[in-house]
Amino acid sequence: VQADGTDGNCITFVLHDEDHTLGNSLRYMVMKNPDVEFCGYGIVHPSESKINFRIQTRGTLPAVEPFRKGLNDLMGVCQHVLNTFERSMKEYRAQR
Repeated sequence: VQADGTDGNCITFVLHDEDHTLGNSLRYMVMKNPDVEFCGYGIVHPSESKINFRIQTRGTLPAVEPFRKGLNDLMGVCQHVLNTFERSMKEYRAQR
């Protein structure tokens, strides 16, 4: 991850080897934060596997904080989905 921006409240993160799967999910998680004024991402070019992920916050909150929180929240959601799937598969196999 590279971070570009002169102001701590508005930063563009460059995520390498990523695509819409992470970009859209992370954008959703970050936008749930009421201190985030803008959050969006763009694919630089279809043949490049990197995205530009931009966050702009209100007030004095540095943009890196909602970025970190969004990543942690997204990991928590993914872990919950994985645990639910594994539990369901275990129950299904036990019934057979």
